[in-house]
Amino acid sequence: MKRLSLLVLLFVLLVSSNLKAQTVKVDYDTKTDFKKFKTYAFLAPGDSVLNRYRKDKLYGGTIVYAVNQEMKSRGLVMDTLKPDAIFMFYTSVDEITTYSQSATVSVGVGIGVPGYYYGYPGYGSGYYAGASVPVAGGEITATLEGEGALKYVMFDTHTGKLAWSGMLEKTFKLSDDVEKIVLDATVKIFKKFPIKKR
Repeated sequence: MKRLSLLVLLFVLLVSSNLKAQTVKVDYDTKTDFKKFKTYAFLAPGDSVLNRYRKDKLYGGTIVYAVNQEMKSRGLVMDTLKPDAIFMFYTSVDEITTYSQSATVSVGVGIGVPGYYYGYPGYGSGYYAGASVPVAGGEITATLEGEGALKYVMFDTHTGKLAWSGMLEKTFKLSDDVEKIVLDATVKIFKKFPIKKR
């Protein structure tokens, strides 16, 4: 009985975790000593000037702010001259269209003709007919959503190797507050960062 209860609990946890429509993935070298990282800097992906306009980095300022808050809470200081680590970020958003159909309302009509039994009305079997016709609903609605990904990578400047990466994928409505999504996603990603908050 206990084994069945445990299986049911695991199934519920598995299903509920899949319904969240967001996933955090991290990867890092377990042999890396993260205590050696005291300073960091940013490098924008694809170019060496972070503030350069990039159409796909409209929320770059929010992303950098969010990471700065995470690093500050862990005791790391920004140093653009000789950083121990370099952070880069990547974003992507794909627009998808989902369709839904509203419920259909129908009107039904029934007709009954009673039969006769031994000459008395109301006895025996008769003939009955019914029909329904949809009169409202059944409308198809298209909704635009975004499938977004935010990824951070951290390089060790002394070895030149990738030290850590974290990514979150999330489905959201295009009307949602993207800045809030970025801030929340960054917090969730850095919960799995090897350097813990002080």
